[in-house]
Amino acid sequence: MARTLSLIVLMLVLWLVMSGHGELWLLALGGASAVLVAWIARRLDSVDHEGHPLHLTWRGLGYWPWLAVEIVKANLDVARTILAGPDAVTPAVFTVKASQSDDLGRTIYANSITLTPGTVTMGVDDDGTLTIHALNAGAREGLETGDMDRRVRTLMGEA
Repeated sequence: MARTLSLIVLMLVLWLVMSGHGELWLLALGGASAVLVAWIARRLDSVDHEGHPLHLTWRGLGYWPWLAVEIVKANLDVARTILAGPDAVTPAVFTVKASQSDDLGRTIYANSITLTPGTVTMGVDDDGTLTIHALNAGAREGLETGDMDRRVRTLMGEA
């Protein structure tokens, strides 16, 4: 029940921030929509520790801003690469080992890589090996340092 209530509050806050409307009737419609979606999600058994991970809330406050900064830095790197001309684009496919112990951690790691411009996670093997496509060598080097992997482990409470 706590996950369902948390999901309703999260959807309401997200709706309010994104819409910018504060009229009572719009808030009521937003609330009704959030309750309906949460009810449907609960009936589909989607409100669980993976679908709505409450245990990541506080640790996420450190991870998500860091990821946002990394996304901006990667955007600038991709723009520089494109503006430098075709010789600067040196695509590569490589693998890195995810050190997370569960599927949720590996999924967050793989999605974080994909959210970062210039890199795409192409696949995840059962042993946690990620196959990644990178636009240039800088993106590859950034992942091989293991900083993102370490931060996802911290987010998951494994470090």
